[in-house]
Amino acid sequence: MLTINRLNQTEAKTIIDGAVNKANELGVPMCIAVVDESGNLIAFERMDGGKVHSITISQDKAFTAASARKGTHEFNKACIPGHKNNLFGIHTALGGRMCIVGGGLPITFNGSVVGGIGVSSGSPEQDLGCAQAGVDSFSKTYG
Repeated sequence: MLTINRLNQTEAKTIIDGAVNKANELGVPMCIAVVDESGNLIAFERMDGGKVHSITISQDKAFTAASARKGTHEFNKACIPGHKNNLFGIHTALGGRMCIVGGGLPITFNGSVVGGIGVSSGSPEQDLGCAQAGVDSFSKTYG
């Protein structure tokens, strides 16, 4: 049998709060999704002014990061035709759920992926910064 560590609601809220604080600092209202280790939604927040299409995008970023165990920005680099680790077209996998835009990060605890965060509504760099702030908030509190 497997023993699986999974984020709970309190931890997910800590992650979202960290991302919201960074979004407020940037002045960009975000949609923030936190998923479990399998990519299933645990918690979600759409800040006032977060873009409507970013609701789904943030969830897909979190899904990709948790299930693939890597940041979405890493897929972006590998999707360029001719890249040595060419993954061009992976964004069409799983009904389009695989997201290759920056803003999705896995969340780890004791060396294992326990979830993922996806952030959307800003630029990929802003989204990634907010996602990292969420991960940092978790690590600082529970790490």
